[in-house]
Amino acid sequence: MAAHRSGPLKQHNKAHKGGRHRGRGSAQRDGRGRVELKVLCKKVRKELSRVDQRHRAGQLRKQKREAVLAEKRQLGSKDGAPHQVLVVPLHSRISLPEALRLLQDRNTGTVHLQEWESTHRFMMLCPRLKRRWFFTAAKPGDLHTVLDMAKVADTILFLLDPVEGWDSTGDYCLSCLFAQGLPTYTLAVQGVSGLPPKKQVDSRKKLSKVVEKRFPDDKFFLLDTQQEAETLLRQLANQKQRHLAFRDRRAYLFAYTADFVPNEENNLVGILKISGYVRGQTLNVNSLMHIVGHGDFQMKQIDAPMDPFPLNPRVIKSQKDPAMAVEVCATDAVADMEEDLKVLMKADPSRQESLQTEAIPDPMDGEQTWPTEEELSEAKDLLKESSKVVKKVPKGTSSYQAEWILDEGGESGEEGDDYDDTEHEDFMEEESQYGSGEEEEEECETMTVGESVRDDLYDEKMDEEAEEKMLEKYKQERLEEMFPDEVDTPRDVAARTRFQKYRGLRSFRTSPWDPKENLPRDYARIFQFQNFTNTRKRIFKEIEEKEAEGAEVGWYVTLHVSEVPVSVVEDFRRGTPLIAFSLLPHEQKMSVLNMVVSRHPGNTEPVKAKEELIFHCGFRRFRASPLFSQHTAADKHKFQRFLTADAALVATVYAPITFPPASVLLFKQKSNGMHSLVATGYLLSVDPDRMVIKRVVLSGHPFKIFTKMAVVRYMFFSREDVLWFKPVELRTKWGRRGHIKEPLGTHGHMKCTFDGKLKSQDTVLMNLYKRVFPRWTYDPYVPEPVSWVDSKISSTMPEVDME
Repeated sequence: MAAHRSGPLKQHNKAHKGGRHRGRGSAQRDGRGRVELKVLCKKVRKELSRVDQRHRAGQLRKQKREAVLAEKRQLGSKDGAPHQVLVVPLHSRISLPEALRLLQDRNTGTVHLQEWESTHRFMMLCPRLKRRWFFTAAKPGDLHTVLDMAKVADTILFLLDPVEGWDSTGDYCLSCLFAQGLPTYTLAVQGVSGLPPKKQVDSRKKLSKVVEKRFPDDKFFLLDTQQEAETLLRQLANQKQRHLAFRDRRAYLFAYTADFVPNEENNLVGILKISGYVRGQTLNVNSLMHIVGHGDFQMKQIDAPMDPFPLNPRVIKSQKDPAMAVEVCATDAVADMEEDLKVLMKADPSRQESLQTEAIPDPMDGEQTWPTEEELSEAKDLLKESSKVVKKVPKGTSSYQAEWILDEGGESGEEGDDYDDTEHEDFMEEESQYGSGEEEEEECETMTVGESVRDDLYDEKMDEEAEEKMLEKYKQERLEEMFPDEVDTPRDVAARTRFQKYRGLRSFRTSPWDPKENLPRDYARIFQFQNFTNTRKRIFKEIEEKEAEGAEVGWYVTLHVSEVPVSVVEDFRRGTPLIAFSLLPHEQKMSVLNMVVSRHPGNTEPVKAKEELIFHCGFRRFRASPLFSQHTAADKHKFQRFLTADAALVATVYAPITFPPASVLLFKQKSNGMHSLVATGYLLSVDPDRMVIKRVVLSGHPFKIFTKMAVVRYMFFSREDVLWFKPVELRTKWGRRGHIKEPLGTHGHMKCTFDGKLKSQDTVLMNLYKRVFPRWTYDPYVPEPVSWVDSKISSTMPEVDME
C-alpha cells in the first residue's frame, strides 16, 4: 500500500520562533561584508533612563521657576529699575486725579512729586514691600503718548467704568494697544462703591461679561479706598511679567530729566543730557540712540550719577521732623548727583557706529568702456558664424547663387510664427521719457459735481474739496472691484507709447523676471543684505551669548547725545514723554521694508497705494508712502491699487532697517489733524529684491465671430499698435486663450485665433505687466495729532431742522 504524499497545494505555516535567541554566529553571518562606522557623523544622543528623564525635567522646571522669580524680584528692587506703571482711563467718567491720589498713599511709602507736578507722574518708594514704583498717566485720546509710553511700561493699569467698562475712545485705544503688543496689564474698576448696594453685584456681573470680550480669563480689582489701592499695589508687584520681543533685545530708557546745551556755532543744535534708568539690555556708548519721533543720534559719553530715588534714602540729621528726615527731595538729589558725578564711558571714534543712512551712489558705476579692436574682430567672427544658414542646393552652385535660393518652408514659417523674437525683444525694451506721469494719467480722473442748495449752517463745517476727493476714491475703488486692473486704451496717445514700460508674460507664476533689471536710482542709495536671515540670527546670538560692556540694566545714568535739535527738549518741557532706544548694528541704514498688514474693521474709507501714511513699526514712528501687493509665496507679487478688507496684503516702503519681530500700525491723517487707525500687522522682511508687479488689462470686443477666429475691435485704434502687441497672448473672461494673427485696416481691428469658439457676450483681454517701486517719502518726524476726543467734538456738525 503506497504512502500518502502531500500535493503542491498543501498549506505551509511559518514555524514558531518563540524561545529562540539570536546567537553570535547568526549575527556574524547576517552582517557579512558590512563595515562598522569608525567616525561618528552626528552627535551621540545619550539615552536616559526614566528616572533620569524625570530628574532632568524637574531640574528644567526649577531653573525656569527661579528665572521668573529672579526677574520678579529684580523689577522695582533697590538694584533694579523702578517698576514703571502706565495708568490709562478707558472712560470719560473716570476721575484720573482721584485714582492717582489713592495710589499716593503716604502710609504705604514715600512719594516724590516735585519734578512732575503738572504731568500726572510720581515716584513711590515702599521699603516695607521692598519695591519702587514710577506711575505715569496718559489719556486714551492722546494716542501717540499712549503708544509710546506703552512701549517702555512694565505694567499698564486700565481703569474701567463700573457700568459700561469703556467708551468708544477707550475701545479705539485698546485696539491700537492690542495691535502694538501689550505688556503686563491689570484691570481696576473705579466707582463701584458709589452705586447703591443692591446694584453693585449686578454691575459687577454685567461688567464681567463686557470685559470677557477683550480680556478673557482676567479678573478686575476695585479702586475706591486706600485698602483696595494697597491690594492693587501688591498685585502689581507679584504678577508675572509679559515680554515684548522688539524691546527685550535692545537697551531703552525713559527720560526723567533732560537738559540741553547748545553748540557755540549753532544754537538750534546741541548736546542733550538725558537721565533715566537703563532697561532691556546693557547700553554701550558706541552704539547709536534712536529718540522716538525725532531720529537717530550718536552718544558722546555716559555718566553714572547717584540714584535720586534710592529705596533706603540717607537720613538728614539736621531736620527736626523725623517724617521729613526720611524723604530726600529731588532737588537735593540733583545737587548730590553733581557732586558724585562719575564718567562711566566715553565714545571711541574708531569703534563708534556711523550715522550714515544712505549709500553714496557712483554715477560711473556700471558704465561700459569702448571695446578694443580684438573684441570688435571677435564679435564680427561670431556674427558671421551665427548668420550662416545650411541650405539644400544643386551640385555646382556657388555661394553667391545659394543666397538667392529660398527654403521651401520659409514663407509659411514667417506667416505662422506668431511670437517673432525680434518683435518680442523690441516690446521688452523700455524707454524713460514717458515713465514719470503715466500713473497719474491712469488713476486720476476729473469729474463735475453738480451744486445743490444746502443750508448755510450745515455747510460751515463741510469741506467740499475733501468730499469730492473722497467721492472720487470711492468711485475708483468700486471700479477696481468690478473690473480689476482694467484700463481704457487712450486715443490721443499711441498704445505702444503709453504702455512702453509694460511687457507680456506667458505665465505670471512661472515666467522669469530678473530682480536686478531696470532698477530706479533710489536703489543705489539703499543697503541690501547678502543673507538677511543669517545676519539677523548672528546678531541675536551675539546679544544672548556675548557680555557687552557699558551701563548695566537698572543703573541710573545720564546720556550725552550729540547734535540733537532744540525741538526735542522743547517737546519734553511741554509734557511729551522722551523715550530713547539703542539700535542694533545696521539699523540706522535705509533699505526696503516689507510688512504684512490687515485692514482694521473700524476703518471703511478707501486707502490708495502710494498715499502718505503714518507707521508705528516696532520702536520707530515715521511717515512713508507704501505700495500694496499680494501676500504669496511666489517670486512675483501682484500690485494692489487699494488696501482691501478681505485679505492680508504686504506694504512695501523705504525705511531704516529693523530686525523682526516687530509690530506694525498704519495711521492716516485726516484733514482735521486726527490720526485714524487704518491697518495692523507685523514686519515680514527687509528685502529689496521682492518684486511687486503691476498688471494692466486691455479689453476688446468681438466684432465678427467665426469657428475659432474672431475680429476684435476697441482694444487698439491703430494698425501699428496691433503689430507692436502681436507677440502678447490673449485671453477671454470665459477662459479662452488665443493670439493676434494680423491687423485689419488702419483703425485697430485685428483678426485673432482662439482655442475654442467665442461667445458673443465674451470680452477679449490682454495682460501687460511692469515692476513698480515705492516712493522715497520717508520722514522720521511725525507731528503730534489732534486729540481723538477734541477732533470728534470739532467735527460734529450742527443739527439741521428738517421741517
